[in-house]
Amino acid sequence: MAGGSAIRGSRVGSGPMGEKERGETAPRQRVSFFCANGHEVRPAFALDAPLPDTWDCPRCGFPAGRRSEAPPDAPHNEPYKTHLAYVKERRTDEDGAAILEEALAKVRARRGE
Repeated sequence: MAGGSAIRGSRVGSGPMGEKERGETAPRQRVSFFCANGHEVRPAFALDAPLPDTWDCPRCGFPAGRRSEAPPDAPHNEPYKTHLAYVKERRTDEDGAAILEEALAKVRARRGE
């Protein structure tokens, strides 16, 4: 006698499988999208659904467009900047020296120097 369950491979509470019991599926179309790395993605859309201009490539994550000869450019990521780098973008060295001198003058005044 073989061991195991008679309902192996199914879940408790799952209904019958097949289109007869669930109804007809919507008619579908496959649309090709191409990313900058040359990958092709073919998601399925309902015939009456509006088609998006871009789709994310599941292989590389870059945006993919509908034209293979002109895929969208890869997104440009800015490198990490420190707080000091952002401050230096807003202030010149002369501004920094003036602010430092003002802060030192306040500290000296509190100390009584």
